[in-house]
Amino acid sequence: MPPPPRKPRSHPLQRVLQGAEDGIHLIVAALLIVFALVLTIGVVNDAVNAIRGPYREGQVVLSALDNSLVLFIVAELLHTVRLTIRNRTLDAEPFLVVGVIAGIRKVLIVTAEPDKSFTWSSQGIELLILICLILVATVSVWVWRRATHPDDSPG
Repeated sequence: MPPPPRKPRSHPLQRVLQGAEDGIHLIVAALLIVFALVLTIGVVNDAVNAIRGPYREGQVVLSALDNSLVLFIVAELLHTVRLTIRNRTLDAEPFLVVGVIAGIRKVLIVTAEPDKSFTWSSQGIELLILICLILVATVSVWVWRRATHPDDSPG
């Protein structure tokens, strides 16, 4: 029985760079966790202040929805950093998903703002661009998944 093949030894500089890259990923992950905690505290604080003060349900719901979707985006970015550290590769799919979530967030915020009346000149163009962005990103996620996981396709 032949001996198992040896792994090629990596250059010391490559090991140092890999360690630095992992360190940067861990710092980014820690900052995302801190940002998520601060955002969560801010959402709770806003809700408590809204209940204490003059209660404007539209503004409370809009603020909670906006901050919750931003928190969801932060969670997806943290997931992406975790996958990058684990797989040692950078996938495009998580970023496309974050783009879809960010586009949907903006559409919801633009359409739910009670203080503004809808105008086609600015809001309509913004909504059309956002809808196109969401559609393109969604199709890109679908194509990406079909290309990288052909066995998962139905049929």
